[in-house]
Amino acid sequence: MIDVTIWGTRGSLASPGAETARFGGNTACVAVRADDTILVLDAGTGVRRLGASWPNGVRRVDLLLTHLHMDHIQGLGFFQPLYDDGMEVHIWAPASPTLDLRKRLSRYLSPPFFPVHLRDLDCRLNLHEVPCGDFSIGPFRISAALVCHPGPTVGYRIENAQAAMAYLPDHEPALGVTNFPGLPEWTSGYGLAAGVDLLIHDAQYAADEYPDHTGWGHSSVEHAMRFAALAHAKHLVLFHHDPAHSDHDIARIVDAAVATLHPEFQVTPAEEGAVFRLG
Repeated sequence: MIDVTIWGTRGSLASPGAETARFGGNTACVAVRADDTILVLDAGTGVRRLGASWPNGVRRVDLLLTHLHMDHIQGLGFFQPLYDDGMEVHIWAPASPTLDLRKRLSRYLSPPFFPVHLRDLDCRLNLHEVPCGDFSIGPFRISAALVCHPGPTVGYRIENAQAAMAYLPDHEPALGVTNFPGLPEWTSGYGLAAGVDLLIHDAQYAADEYPDHTGWGHSSVEHAMRFAALAHAKHLVLFHHDPAHSDHDIARIVDAAVATLHPEFQVTPAEEGAVFRLG
């Protein structure tokens, strides 16, 4: 069994007359759990709420960062397990040809941007650069691969004996493809998403918005659905909402895409607090 909980979606605006946004206002963070093994996918502002409710007895956490854009790491300094000397914290993130991971994270976790230095965190901190081939954490087998987004940026495939999921929150597989989707083996991210039970995928734009944002590293809702169909995913969770869209906008855009494409799999816009149980 794998439990997947959405803590941050990159958010939406509340629709007129609503007090809160249905699809959430925190930036990217997803928790993946099997037994006492917890993986945290990205450390946007949603990770603060996750850390505040950290379960007693779990003494290791693995943070799998897709890239180091600010909306994916801005909650890192507020993640409570970093300040617990009994915690073993592993941070996995894509390698860079210029600076190692410690130096890049230290740019944020140091004054003037943050009052605490990375080197002064209380936890037992371990840093890993990916992609580095497949690796295992507890019961999970994990694959990381570079994907199409200004970066370097990776996506992750996470599976155990019961189920598989993929997480590609910032991804533009349609870039440069005349008739998307093309051949699977030439499509960014396909190997990570093929046959998964749950695909969490970038879906920032409406179809008519995408042409003005080509090359920005994000997908339209229709592109996300076409990618999920190509990969034969069983359930697509639309993620990385445009923060300029209201809840009403997101529901309208998703309904229009479903009416156009008639997907043969379940499609769900990501909401903060949503839980998906796999296997």
